[in-house]
Amino acid sequence: MKISYYPGCTLRTKAKELDVTARRCAEALGVEMEEIENWQCCGAVYPMATDEIAPKLSAVRALDAAKKNGGKLLTLCSACHNVIKRTNEDMKADGDICFRANNYLKLDEPYKGETEVIHYLEMLKNIVGFENIKKAVVKPLNRKIGAYYGCLLLRPSGVMAFDNPENPTIIEDFIKAIGGTPVVYPFRNECCGAYVSLKNSELPKQKSQKVLMSAKEKGAEEVITACPLCLYNLQVNGGDILPVKYFTELLAEALGV
Repeated sequence: MKISYYPGCTLRTKAKELDVTARRCAEALGVEMEEIENWQCCGAVYPMATDEIAPKLSAVRALDAAKKNGGKLLTLCSACHNVIKRTNEDMKADGDICFRANNYLKLDEPYKGETEVIHYLEMLKNIVGFENIKKAVVKPLNRKIGAYYGCLLLRPSGVMAFDNPENPTIIEDFIKAIGGTPVVYPFRNECCGAYVSLKNSELPKQKSQKVLMSAKEKGAEEVITACPLCLYNLQVNGGDILPVKYFTELLAEALGV
């Protein structure tokens, strides 16, 4: 099957491993990620001011492109997923934002939130199926792996509807599907402090090390994440406590691609 795909800026620069491994794994699992044309940066941070329309327009363009090509938009970066999905909800639920965005863009047909925004992990669970992934694994990962969710996949829970914000399980179920043993630890869905790195360099170090120590104390041998910003922050500020990788890197290893 084909699905429209929004890569985002970071996956073309500092987070190439997340993009490349995701594409190869999708192909091995029978999914063609069809990159939408002329996409632009989503802005990386959801704009809270309701009177600012311009920061939402690139997300609306991407959503409209996917609407015309199957009605589903696949995302991979947690930050992009958060921005695009929340903007999509605005286009559904806020008549003023919807009117102003459409008036600005002059689309052939007004966009009103028709596209379904799907994270890669949701695609693995709901479209491919974890049971089918188990069957495709050629190299089971017989090691203990901690899932790090961070902030953006889970919050705000009412809009993101990704998983239980207090007790998520989707990444643990993914780890089981690729032959690993998931390690549940207290700080797996707490902020790593990446967004305040420039303002307060010490706070991200404290938070990152607390996350990784929490995972290590529960027996994890490594930690995986879906967020480029979290990966960078945990690797740079987390010290040598545990290796940190993208979840798609482990999927590629398990599938032998």
